[in-house]
Amino acid sequence: MYTESELAEYGEVIQAQVCSRCVERPHFGPPCAPLGKECGIERHLPEFLDAIHEVDSNSIEPYLNSIHRRVCSSCARLGGEVCPCPLDYLLVLLVQAVETVDQRKAVQRK
Repeated sequence: MYTESELAEYGEVIQAQVCSRCVERPHFGPPCAPLGKECGIERHLPEFLDAIHEVDSNSIEPYLNSIHRRVCSSCARLGGEVCPCPLDYLLVLLVQAVETVDQRKAVQRK
């Protein structure tokens, strides 16, 4: 379980490092939901964090498998016409953004 401040910290870094490169983001986004664009990362952030945190790999495939198992398999949009997750081209950036926050938090604990 993540606190609101933890989710805000992850969200801020993700917006800067990931969302800023999303070709689907609306003008003046992110955040995208208030602008009418549903975003899977915004919608399922805690689940994405859990999926990423359960993996420690130099390869992206285990992260993708974890996200498919923990997030996509229970998403109501799975198999529909519109999947709101830009995983195909932003997954590496998402994992890097989460690791950036994790590293910063580890340094703060020392």
